[in-house]
Amino acid sequence: MPEARPRFDLSRLFLVGPLAIAVAVLAVLAVRVVAFAVLALPVAFPPLGWGPLVLFTAFFVTVAVLVFAVVARRAADPAGTYRRVALVALIASLVPDLLLPLDGTSGATWPAVIVLMVMHVAAWWPTVRILTTLGLSPSR
Repeated sequence: MPEARPRFDLSRLFLVGPLAIAVAVLAVLAVRVVAFAVLALPVAFPPLGWGPLVLFTAFFVTVAVLVFAVVARRAADPAGTYRRVALVALIASLVPDLLLPLDGTSGATWPAVIVLMVMHVAAWWPTVRILTTLGLSPSR
């Protein structure tokens, strides 16, 4: 008997997608609270502001949910394929952060950039976990 392949059910995504967005936003904001409590971070550094964090996290996790929908519909191994795609996207998202302190105009410090990169991971991990575990249903 062939191995059961997880199925993609779009109706699940209408529940799981918003859950992934909410958890990612909360994780990013939790990192911000802790980081500002223990580190001397530049308050005026725009990427660490409350509004930009919520807006950009919600936007990019929404894009991640849409990418998951495409991958889940087309891939033979949707969870594995999406995990690989998401890892590449995470690594690519870190590159611009690494360049921020080098331009001299953004006001970025290395501690602020490291916190920003930790926030990327804080959004990435629950998003991938929620989508690949709750976003697919077992085949029958």
